[in-house]
Formats: sequence, structure tokens, C-alpha cells
Amino acid sequence: MAIASSFSFPLDLHRHRLLPRHFIHHRSFPALPISSYPFPLLLKTQNQFFKTSSAPLGSSPTTLDSSLLEDPLRTGRFLTNDEYERLKLLGDFEYFQELESGSMWVRVMRDCELDATVGLLAESFAESMFWPSGYISLLRFLVKQYLIERRALMPHTATLIGFYKGKNGEEEEAEELAGTVEVSFDKRGANASPPTPTPPKDSPYICNMTVKKELRRRGIGWHLLKAGEELISQMSTSREVFLHCRMIDTAPFNMYTKAGYTVVQTDTIISLLMLQRRKHLMCKELPAITMRSPESDAPFSVEE
Repeated sequence: MAIASSFSFPLDLHRHRLLPRHFIHHRSFPALPISSYPFPLLLKTQNQFFKTSSAPLGSSPTTLDSSLLEDPLRTGRFLTNDEYERLKLLGDFEYFQELESGSMWVRVMRDCELDATVGLLAESFAESMFWPSGYISLLRFLVKQYLIERRALMPHTATLIGFYKGKNGEEEEAEELAGTVEVSFDKRGANASPPTPTPPKDSPYICNMTVKKELRRRGIGWHLLKAGEELISQMSTSREVFLHCRMIDTAPFNMYTKAGYTVVQTDTIISLLMLQRRKHLMCKELPAITMRSPESDAPFSVEE
């Protein structure tokens, strides 16, 4: 089963004129969103129990680069007290899941993991668009600039990364970077020029999700989505979450539907004239946060 979530990388056409016409996105000039072209992720059918853990707000941050909390200027601006507390909440966030083939956990990306995340996103996007390998270096540069800009907007947005540890019989394999997903929580964290159909800028939004090619079909993409939703529940007062799905991506559409998302708007055929794939804007209303024990978690299976 393929999973797709939208891309939202800003590319400056005035500086990068060698790009194909379909590789365009936002800034202050007219552009076509890359998020129009989500890439496929594969998810394996399996019965699983959700198990998550998030440290309380008052505890010391353990998963975010401590220097980021000690020096708020690392975000590129001064932080209010509320923003500082929300940044600590991001640092404390963890999502853990046992899978049939191993285990995975998700947290906020650290500074030292930027290049690895850039490589994962660039390669996945090039693969989904059938781009030649010669474009990878350019993609890496543009994606890195984008992630740096988005990181400066924390805690109004965050890039999550997932790690996977497989099982080989009774032995556990080495932990490795498995995937990433981006979430924005409010208007200040929203992209300047989101893809069409345009979601509300003051509502949470999920995009830029991918799974490492060698680790697909293991449930990682599904749990990246669930981790993003859980973090949104803690960081935003809005219960409505939006994402995009291309009309041609039937498998991702089915997965989002299973996850509770419904179509609220669809691109018109005019988008085809702009060299874009038609997309659904999908929305889900998150439930109120509840404390759950592992015994109360219900299994969920995703059909291939």
C-alpha cells in the first residue's frame, strides 16, 4: 500500500531557473506548490497496538538539542514565555510503537540530524517524480534551506523524525533513521503559500512525509501520521487537522480515510493547466486528549 503526504518546499525561481516547471513553490512571488506532488510511501498490513509516551510539560527536555533550549536565539528570534514552554513541550515529546518486524519511535529533529533528514526527503521526492539522479544535489540544497527556515519558526511548526530498530530472530538490529513528517500548529507556523485547495492557515497541517525506501511496508508511515496527530493534540487548541492527497493516489486516500480524514475540497481541472496533479484537501477532527493505558489501546490494521 502506498502512502502519500504533501510536499511544501519553497523554491526561489529567480535564483534557480534550471528547474523543471513542475518543481516550484512558495515565497512572495507566484509559484506552484511542490506539495501538489506527494510521493508514495509503502505500508504493510498488520495488527498493532498503539503505545505512546509524552513527558509532562514540567519535566526537563530530553529529546531536543539542549542548546536550542538554552539559547532561544537559535530559533532566529526572541521567544515569549509561552513559546519557550511550548518549545520545551516539543523537546519532551516522544511516540513509541512496537511493530511486528521491530520497533520505532518518533521525536523532534535535532540540529545534528538536519543533513540526514534532508537526504531522505530529497531522494524520496526525486524518486516520486522520476527525476534523474543529477538533480539530487540541487534538491538537497533547496530542501536544506527550507528546513532551516522552518526550524526557525519553532514552536509553531516542527519536523519529526522516526527511528526504526528491526528484529532478526532473537537479535535486534541497529537503530536507523526511517522517516520524517512535518506538522504546523497555527497561523505563524503555516506555509506562506500553501498548495491548493488552500487549507485554513490557523489550523494544524501535516505534510512532507516520507519513509526510507528500504524500510517501507512495515507500518512506519502510518505511525508517523499518528505521531504527528498526537503532537498536534498537545500543541494546538484546534482539533481540525488538514492534509493533501493527490487524486491519483488511491492507496494513500484509502489509508487517510481509515485514519478518519474526509474530503472537504478538490482541485478543479484548471490545476492541470498549471502542470499540477489534482488534489483532495482532507480534514480530520482529533479527539480530546485522554490518558490511555496499553490495555485500553485498540488494535488497528491497514489493508494492502
